[in-house]
Order: sequence, then structure tokens, then C-alpha cells
Amino acid sequence: MKKIRPVRFVAIVAILITAGISISFLATQETRDFRIAKNLDIFLSLYRELNTFYVDEVNPDKLVKTGIDNMLRSLDPYTVYYPESESDEVAFMTTGKYGGIGSLIRGGGEYVVISLVYKDFPADLAGIRAGDLLKKVDGVSLKGADTEDVSQKLKGNPGTTVTLTIERNGKELDVPVKREKIEIPSVPFYGMLDDETGYIRFTNFTQNCTEEVKDALLKLKNENARKIVLDLRSNPGGLLTEAVDIVNLFMGPGNEIVSTKGKVKQFDESFKTTKAAVDQNIPLAVIINRGSASASEIVAGAIQDLDRGVVVGQRSYGKGLVQITRPLSYNSQLKVTTAKYYIPSGRCIQALDFSHPNEDGSVGIIPDSLITEFKTRNGRVVRDGGGISPDIDVVPAALSQIAAELYMRNYIFDYATRYFWAHPAPESPEKFLITDQVYADFKNYLGERKFSYSTITELSLNELISNAKKEKYYDLHKDLFTELQNELMHTLDNDLETFRNEISELLADEIIGRYFYEEGSIKFSLGTDEQVKKAVEVLKRGDEYKSILQGKTGSILITHDDNGIMTGFKYGLDHGDEVNI
Repeated sequence: MKKIRPVRFVAIVAILITAGISISFLATQETRDFRIAKNLDIFLSLYRELNTFYVDEVNPDKLVKTGIDNMLRSLDPYTVYYPESESDEVAFMTTGKYGGIGSLIRGGGEYVVISLVYKDFPADLAGIRAGDLLKKVDGVSLKGADTEDVSQKLKGNPGTTVTLTIERNGKELDVPVKREKIEIPSVPFYGMLDDETGYIRFTNFTQNCTEEVKDALLKLKNENARKIVLDLRSNPGGLLTEAVDIVNLFMGPGNEIVSTKGKVKQFDESFKTTKAAVDQNIPLAVIINRGSASASEIVAGAIQDLDRGVVVGQRSYGKGLVQITRPLSYNSQLKVTTAKYYIPSGRCIQALDFSHPNEDGSVGIIPDSLITEFKTRNGRVVRDGGGISPDIDVVPAALSQIAAELYMRNYIFDYATRYFWAHPAPESPEKFLITDQVYADFKNYLGERKFSYSTITELSLNELISNAKKEKYYDLHKDLFTELQNELMHTLDNDLETFRNEISELLADEIIGRYFYEEGSIKFSLGTDEQVKKAVEVLKRGDEYKSILQGKTGSILITHDDNGIMTGFKYGLDHGDEVNI
């Protein structure tokens, strides 16, 4: 019998193994394809049975969309289906443009209310103001309608007219508004904080937003800005390419800013700066908070990893996932997560682990055991697995409970509406004050509205007393419980005086926005914003700034006591979901 030579034997074994792998792959692929076909067939037959035998008529569009939405929700919150009717939403996410009247609305009662009006847009020019209740659209009642329904009714093709019936100060008015193409500015405000420090408030990464930031930067430099604060707080992100271009304003060509890696290799890509910087030497501070996400984190993370500037504020959101939009049949679209992004040090800052959900479907944060250390260009230690950690950590003071209650329950908002219609415009945002007279009027207003609230301490004590009565301990210690109630019971007047400073700040901010729009609100808040103040301070201290970038100084933590004045509240609270119209 002829012997097989070793080389030929190895080759034959290799061929057999390869064939085995191929067969195994094909079998696996066939099994996967069969499972897909099988489950699609089950879904179709199930829908057919529902449509035929369910007791009431079913809405096919709504039923299928509910099924799709719940299927995608099991993956991550960023993979979303958009039917043809929501195509405007997709366009708005990428371009910042839509056909509408130029305002924000929010729910909370029988009717939605105008919560913000953008300056010089159709709603503003037609005389619509924040605080106006939307009662009808083209004669159709909006009672009980949610913000999404109202938004769809108000949006439309530019050039068309919609008639709004609003309620203002107890009277109904019909206001015709001509829709236009609405483009929300990415830079609602920029200006000089002092003789040498420029400030840019940057709110979203839509198409061509870099031009807005560049324009602001150049104008500030012309005003003698020798230091720059770039404020990315509560910026939810947007287009990845715009994030690269924003960093390119401060760094020259050839620097890798972000790379993407996913299952489909065609989406793996490296993004580098390609142009000359506007200014690659000007001292730079970037401010972030928990609402800074996605493209905001690419900018802040790249600035940090490349040691181009200091990052101030709070840890960012932690969204390290990339989405693209794919066209589907019947003009519908799918926004789908295709990759993770990695900033220059090599770290991914995704905070939630959607790939390994818990049994109940919830997801947890990346565990400490899987967090890895990386190095910046200058050798500073940075970490992945949970957003961008600032070089200088400045934690805003928490609101007192009474201030939070007044804000979240819209007493601040509603009083600002009343004030606006009763007083002329202040001279400027910076000079506006809540005087003793205004604050006394606000307290009277709360009395008229019969405002009351219970502290968490009181609620906990009431629960303790309730449990003590159930367990028959209350009668044994009745005097003690009574004494505790007397000691811990708050009074509204005392709380309004104790926390007057922070309540006044909330009032002033809301009132200023009525007269001077979003720009005025931002300008007013800068005077007491501790995160902005710290950014300016570190830029002024050149030695501290350099030592941070050279890795000679650890991260700095700035905190406040519980009675400190609330700062940066524009970025921390909301009234619930607001919708652009």
C-alpha cells in the first residue's frame, strides 16, 4: 500500500476541515434562514387570524407598527421604525429642518400648551406666545389630544396656512399662521463672558451645524476672544461627520477623531480631520453634563483624548452606538444600530450593555470588571464603559423639594405667563431681578392656586405612623410620634423664604425667556452658572490648565451644600416631553 506523504496528508486534512466548516456554515445558515421564514410565516398567519376573528375591527397600520416597535425595543432604544407618515421626523433629526410654525408644545392638561416660541419664526410673527393654550386647529378641537397628535396637525408644507384657536387670559382667539420651513439654530447663543473669554452654546449636530459654530468662533475671535468655552450640555448629538468637523475647528488635518466597528465590515470606518484648523492653539474648555450624548461625546472625548482642551462639568450620557437610516418599502425607514464608535484613545464610552439584557428585559451598566484603562496623547489615564468623565467635575446644587415641585407642576411657568401680560419688557436679561414686590405677588399667586406639597420626610413619617398603627405600636408611643410630627412639619411660608434664592432664579429664567426668547434665557443664566464659572476660571489659570493637559493634576470635584443656589437648571429639568411644531 502506497504511503501518503506528510505534506499531501496535511493538505487533504485541511481540505476536509475546510469542507466540514463550509458544510457546517451552510447548515447553520440554512437553519437560520428557515427560522426566519418560519417565524415570518407564523406572524402572517397570526395576523390573518386576528383580522378575521377578533371581536372588533383592527387597525392594520397600528397593529403592525406596535409589533415592529416592540420587536425593535428588545434590541436597543436607538433602533426605530418610521412609517411614511413620520418621514418629517427623520428629516428633522438629520437636518434640523421641518415644515411648521416654529415653537415647542407640551402636554399636562386637557389641552397642550405652547411652551416656547422661536424668535422671528411664524408663530412668533403671528403673535403666538408661551403659555397660550391650543384649543383648536382649523376648527377641530384638540381637547384630550397628546403632543404627537397636535404636532402632526400643526406641521405641514411650507407656504400653507393653519388657523389656531388659542386661549389666553381666559379669552379665545383665532390666529392664522403661515407655515414655513423651520430650521432650528444649532448655536442659539454666543458671546463674550469677559474681556478675553468667548462662549458658544451648541445644542445639536445637524447638517451644516459646523458652519454655525465656525461663524461664532470667528466672530468671537474678532471681538478679541483669546480663550473659548464650548458648551455641549444637554446636546443629544446627531451626525457623526459634523462631530469630526467641529473638532477640526480646533485641530489641524491628520488627527483621527473617531472610528466605527460593527458586524458588517463595510460600516467600519476611520474619520480624521482633513482641513486647517480655525485656531489649534486657543485654550479651550468643553462643558458637558448627563444630557450630553453621542456626537457630543465624540467631540468632548476627542478633545480630551488628544489633550486639546479641558472637559468641565458632569459625566456624559454614555452613548457609543452608531445608527444609519435604511429605506424600506412604501417610503418607510429604519434607523438601525450598525456599529460602536471608538474615540482616539481607543475607548468606547457606551454605558448600557444592550447585548446582554437581564431576564426581565432590562439592561445594566458595563460592570467595573470589564472597564479598561486607556491613555490620552500625553499619557493621561482615561476609561471606557460609561460616558466621558470630565477633567474638572462640577456638580450643580440639587433643587430643594419646594422649588422642584413649583417647577415640575408648572407654577413657575404659569406665573411667568401672568407676569408677561402684566408688565413691560425689562431693559435687558442681565439687569432683570425678582424684586420683593414680585416675589410677594408670586406668593399671593400660590395662595390663589391653593398650592401645597408634602416633603419626603413628612411622607416617610406618615408611612411610619401608618405601619405603627397596623402593628399596634402607635398607642404605646403616641407622644413620641406627635412630637416628631410637630418637629418635622414644614410651613409653606418658611420654605418660600428659606429657598427664595433658587425659586427666584427659576422665576427669573422663565420670565426672561418670555421677553428675550431662548437667547435671553441663556444669557441670563450665565451669571450664576457654576460650571461656566469654573470653565472660565481654569482657562484664566494658565498653569492649572496646562498641568491638567500634561497629566500632572488629577480630576477636580466641585460640589455645593444642600442650601446652595441652584445653577445650570436649564439643563437639568424639563416639563415632560416637548415637541417641535
